[in-house]
Amino acid sequence: MPHPTDEEVPVQFLMLVCTDPQGEPAAPGDLTIEEWGADVDRRGVWLAGDRLRPGADSRTVRRRGGATLVTEGPFAEAAEVIGGFDVLECATLEEALEVAAAHPMARAGRIDVRPVWPLGL
Repeated sequence: MPHPTDEEVPVQFLMLVCTDPQGEPAAPGDLTIEEWGADVDRRGVWLAGDRLRPGADSRTVRRRGGATLVTEGPFAEAAEVIGGFDVLECATLEEALEVAAAHPMARAGRIDVRPVWPLGL
């Protein structure tokens, strides 16, 4: 059996769904989050995702000098907040970007799309 080429192997992508003070309100024809979810589910590209609790509920963990340091809150102060995440499995980066562009937060906030780099590769 031949090995698939890189173009034939689906790649996982992490979408970080973020707020953005420069975001715009929804425009006529934009998908709602429910419509976006139904579309990616129908296409079979959505693997997992959810909202995240506010940054005040987060903890940052560091190990330094043999000690574990736990800090309340996000790791950095920023105007943007990570509000959720999605894991996609798409054939190409272009497909993942198309899926991300249809997400309501692509207009109201911003979406960071990053390929997953599996351990061992």
